[in-house]
Amino acid sequence: MNQLQLFLPCAAGVEDYLAPEILQITGLPPGCITKQRGGVAVRTSFAHAMLLNLYSRLSQRVLVLLSYTEYRSEQDLYGAACEVAWERWFTPRESIKVEVTAQHSPLTSLNFAALKIKDAVCDRFREKAGGVRPDVNTQWPDVRIYAHLTTDACSLYIDTSGEPLFKRGWREDKGDAPLKETLAAAMIAASEWASGDDDLMPLYDPCCGSGTVVIEAAQIACNIAAGAGRRFAFEKYLPFRSQEWTAMKQEAAAAVVKPEPGQKALIYGSDVSHRMVDFAQRNAERAGVADVIEFRGGDALQRMPPIEGGGVMLLNPPYGERIDVGGVAGAGRMGAEPEQQGRFGARELAHTEDGGEFFSQLASHWKKNYAGWTAWVLTPDLKLPSKMRLKESRRVPMWNGPIECRLFKFSMVKGAMREPRA
Repeated sequence: MNQLQLFLPCAAGVEDYLAPEILQITGLPPGCITKQRGGVAVRTSFAHAMLLNLYSRLSQRVLVLLSYTEYRSEQDLYGAACEVAWERWFTPRESIKVEVTAQHSPLTSLNFAALKIKDAVCDRFREKAGGVRPDVNTQWPDVRIYAHLTTDACSLYIDTSGEPLFKRGWREDKGDAPLKETLAAAMIAASEWASGDDDLMPLYDPCCGSGTVVIEAAQIACNIAAGAGRRFAFEKYLPFRSQEWTAMKQEAAAAVVKPEPGQKALIYGSDVSHRMVDFAQRNAERAGVADVIEFRGGDALQRMPPIEGGGVMLLNPPYGERIDVGGVAGAGRMGAEPEQQGRFGARELAHTEDGGEFFSQLASHWKKNYAGWTAWVLTPDLKLPSKMRLKESRRVPMWNGPIECRLFKFSMVKGAMREPRA
């Protein structure tokens, strides 16, 4: 198990940040990794697969490539799966689930393709394990098997993660359309907030929702491993060595850095919904960073900077289907007072149909009160800078699930906003 080909899928646009994260976690030379669209491949060991599950903040899963063959029909997929030594990875006591994805595949039914691969796995176990085969569990399988089909090639993977890696184990309270932890970590990586050796700057999310961005940032600041609070599928696999895994977790726990008693907070979050602030506070407690973040309620259009001297704002403001009218900008449309609007929360309501009124007011507020701050805003609206009448200094492509987004960087300089375009 020292010569494995791993593939770590990630959101499109995150590959450039995932590759150096893999090198940092594993200590491997750059020649061992290959960036691909939607993920990074790496040649390494089963021990490194465990480490990557424990520490990676950007990948969605850690997959092991077990077979790469050409195919023309479902029977070819059956033959390829029969050749894989599944008995080296798990026993018939573990339940399985097969999932198939495809890109320009000539096959007419991916469900039938998955069925043929499942049959091959079970038939292989019948032959190797005296007629005993694993059960299928589509809800909570012990083993997830992935097949990816291109025009003429099939890749078979076994998943070492189990639940996707964005499920860190601490977010139990959440609002509508919460940001995935992996995407929040990608926003932090793109902002380079924690990339240098210098002291961390203050970080503030004025639309924090259930706290995903600030909790990810706080765990990074405290050097808490992303997967320290959850279990993984590889713990049920035959190559797993519990003593080695225990040593890895102990080393991760020993590396945690907590603030000194009475030390001023460095990370701040606020939301128009006091209900969401309560959610964020409880999530931060489960994540072990409640004493690192300062949460407050308040409208993003009214809140003043949480600390003097500037810092970094990092936010994924509510938009589109995720929201309706909320906060000061939407109070008039809903026919309610801002205090009443705040009860429902910006995560669950929409500002205006295109967000224009809210964002122009937000930009005006920032220009007036946030001189010296840098704002990073994740949005699917490619015209956001013109709506805010601000000139972005960077735009980073990222995908929020199926939604194509941009992470815009704005440097706040006190003064008048630019005139809107004719």
